[in-house]
Amino acid sequence: MPASRVYTTLLLLVVVIVSGCSKTTPPPATAPKVTVAKPVLRKLSDWDDFVGQFEAVKEVAIRSRVNGYLAEIGFTDGALVKAGDLLFRIDARPFEAALDQARSHVRSVEAKFNNLRSERDRARSLVASQAVSQEEFDTLNSAALGAESDLAEARAAQRTAELNLGFTRITAPIAGRVSSRRIDVGNTVKADDTLLTTLVSVDPIRFSFQASEAMYLRYKRQNAAGMGTAPVRIRLQDETANARDGRLEFFDNVISAGSGTIRGRALVNNPDGFLVPGMFGHLQLQGTVSYDGIQLPDTAVATRGAQRIVYVLGSDNTVSARPIELGPLNGGMRVIRSGLTGDELVIVSGLQRVVPGAKVDATTTTIEVPAQQ
Repeated sequence: MPASRVYTTLLLLVVVIVSGCSKTTPPPATAPKVTVAKPVLRKLSDWDDFVGQFEAVKEVAIRSRVNGYLAEIGFTDGALVKAGDLLFRIDARPFEAALDQARSHVRSVEAKFNNLRSERDRARSLVASQAVSQEEFDTLNSAALGAESDLAEARAAQRTAELNLGFTRITAPIAGRVSSRRIDVGNTVKADDTLLTTLVSVDPIRFSFQASEAMYLRYKRQNAAGMGTAPVRIRLQDETANARDGRLEFFDNVISAGSGTIRGRALVNNPDGFLVPGMFGHLQLQGTVSYDGIQLPDTAVATRGAQRIVYVLGSDNTVSARPIELGPLNGGMRVIRSGLTGDELVIVSGLQRVVPGAKVDATTTTIEVPAQQ
């Protein structure tokens, strides 16, 4: 072999040896940093969410009970009225005349009856002495009874006339908010036909919603003793907090065959009259009585296939995966139905760096307890 080739081969060997010697051994991998905390233990209640509409407890279509000309309107459109306040007045003059006529007729028939009754009473005492025959007495008695019947009929006609006169004043049957007038002064009003306005009660007000059959069954089984008394909380479309309180009033007696839902209704206080029928809102219904619950931030829950898991820290800082059963969100925290006792240290931050069975560098924190929703 030529000397030049030997020299080149030796030089390459030296370079390879030097290069191999210059490589350093990589440092061991450091444990990932995570944050752990104990679950929150506190009294909880589960709330179911619904969307629905407000309805008036009482709603009345105001109509006249007599025919006539509208003479007066006694309210401002949209005003709050009390029971008994004047809403409309029908021209009463024809009804006053009819009442005067009925009273006059009563006096006439009453005088006739009193006269016939006196004659009958005198004849009764003379029948025994045969000064008056039995036939004459029977005729007088029949006439007196007929006059008594006529008097009862006349008095009934007078009461009818008095009622009709009273019906010319149309008053509010309930307290509430009146709508706009549907007819103006001077128009003819037809009894039991012409709609004058509508009136709805204000406080309290109802909230109607639709619940699924599954929710209804769960609620009924868990609240068998207190069905229809559960508290509710409501917020409007532009509100963020469920600040309006009420109570469940009833569930309907049938489940709709088409939708598989049942109508529920809650009663809500409305002292300021701010809530009006037809307004939409979000309702929360307390579905369970209070219980001792376990909660974690929703971000602490991971997925493994179809399972929901959390990562639990062991005494030697080794991570293990724990299957859990989830409940609803409450106050921004996830309720844990089963899988935890509450004494574990659960990884709440840094889950993406965690491998079950590996050690971690854990920092302990305390979960801030939010208000229940």
